[in-house]
Amino acid sequence: MSAACTMLEPDETLDEPGNRFPVSVAAADHDLTVILPAYNEEKRLPWTLEQLALFLDDWGIDYRVLVSDDGSTDRTAGLTNGLGARFSTLRLAPQGGKGRAVRAAMLRGTGRVLAFTDADLPFQLNALRRGYDWITSGGCEVVFGARDVYGAENRATRRWTRRLATCAFREVVKCFVSRQVTDTQCGLKLFSRAAALDIFSRTTIDGFAFDAEVVMLTHRLHLPFRRVPVTLVNELASTLSLRRNALPMLMDVMRLWVRDRFGSAPPEPQFVIARADDETIRRAA
Repeated sequence: MSAACTMLEPDETLDEPGNRFPVSVAAADHDLTVILPAYNEEKRLPWTLEQLALFLDDWGIDYRVLVSDDGSTDRTAGLTNGLGARFSTLRLAPQGGKGRAVRAAMLRGTGRVLAFTDADLPFQLNALRRGYDWITSGGCEVVFGARDVYGAENRATRRWTRRLATCAFREVVKCFVSRQVTDTQCGLKLFSRAAALDIFSRTTIDGFAFDAEVVMLTHRLHLPFRRVPVTLVNELASTLSLRRNALPMLMDVMRLWVRDRFGSAPPEPQFVIARADDETIRRAA
């Protein structure tokens, strides 16, 4: 069976900040949804999809893999075709940013646990399973991957400029976002279905700083969370450009701080849950 490919037309997008409109949410129907935000990833994504399939099939969990295609101009949108019903693509047009791509997929995913990671699969997947177990056992509702906690490993070669930028951004995060979750940009995060709807119905940042907003909302919504150490095994070319994205990310963090300090607690949802089929969804409505 070929995978489904859902195309969102511009007037159907789920993620226009400042607009409250109905979002139809289906009940959870499987264990885990893994979301891969992607923009022009036709070269890296096939290997990632293969590795995820091997790992998740061996695990034996009922899973779905959802590629959130952020307006790609290459063949990214068709890469899940032919991989079976567990793999699908959500197409967004035009390109709007990683934050938008993750938000749209989180509001569409139907796993009891929802996770997202990067298209180049930079971390060993044992952290994904560990985070899933923590959430399903009731230990927490959100799990943040972390490269700066005990047990984390770095087996990849990183450019010194990116190491420096990461350290600098963590210091900014400590001052303005969270002293508990300092590695906001680690590309692995997991959520219970309720937590995903609570958080992503409120996010407004479309760019790379959306991770910081997710952390801040987790605090403001008083959602229990844990940090899971990750093993970095590769760091291939990233769509994040320090030259183009550093200043916008810093400006977004400052806007988050102002909103958190002087705004509502927590901010109202940007979307209205249109259909509540189970208790998990009612909680977020």
